[in-house]
Amino acid sequence: MSNPIASMTGFARTEGLVGNTAWVWELRSVNGRGLELRFRLPNGWEALEQGFKDAIAKTFKRGNVTANLNLKRESESKLSLDPVALDQVLALALDLHARIPGAPPPRAEALLALPGVMRQAAADPAEERTAASAPVQAGFAQALKELAAARQAEGKRLAETLAGQLDEITALRDRAAEQAADQPASQRARMLENLTALLRESPTLPEERIAQEVALLAARSDVREELDRLSAHIAAAHALMAEGVNIGRRFDFLVQEFNREANTLCSKSASVALTATGLKLKATIEQLREQVQNIE
Repeated sequence: MSNPIASMTGFARTEGLVGNTAWVWELRSVNGRGLELRFRLPNGWEALEQGFKDAIAKTFKRGNVTANLNLKRESESKLSLDPVALDQVLALALDLHARIPGAPPPRAEALLALPGVMRQAAADPAEERTAASAPVQAGFAQALKELAAARQAEGKRLAETLAGQLDEITALRDRAAEQAADQPASQRARMLENLTALLRESPTLPEERIAQEVALLAARSDVREELDRLSAHIAAAHALMAEGVNIGRRFDFLVQEFNREANTLCSKSASVALTATGLKLKATIEQLREQVQNIE
């Protein structure tokens, strides 16, 4: 049974509310040569960063992962009395009452409504972190789980694309084999014909030496080895896809071998049809390479 391919691309978001503090985790992952982690945490939360990094390293082997934690304090309803401000406004109110004959005495609710007398209670950041720490850490664990699921889902779509591209490469390889089947013989016959005509005019070279050169040139136009190696690479690619887990680096190296054989095929081509097939093969291999860059 084949293992699922994982992509390095994914996104996850979790959120929650603890008291008056709302928290939001956002985790993003894109392709990378290794595992690179970037965190953005609010002031005071840095002590938890290493634990978060360790959790990611246990889950993923490759990818550039960015984790952002945003905290927002909701408006607080708890108020506190500023005694100094109250004493000041009370003294002013009583002084005015004494100066204005018949004026009613100052009322408590009017004094409390004056700016600065009542204020919102200052939140203790340390207490907030203590209260929110467990839910925030649980939210990170959930976001990491969802990011892994997103990468697996993207990997499933990626595997379907890779399978289609490998099928296309196989079809092009078979077409190239048909087009190149008679290439060495036709090349040999063409060169012999040209050399025979040339020898009639300048019969100075030994015919044995000419035959050797013709055979060498014909061998250089033989692409059977390249096509055989390409078939082996296709089989190796399917084996890697069946293996599934942590195959990105090896698959990337294998695609380089694909490209090497396609380049040699084009350089040895002696016909317009085979050259066209070789160029299509190179284009499809490049598309395969682009997709392989996303595999973990």
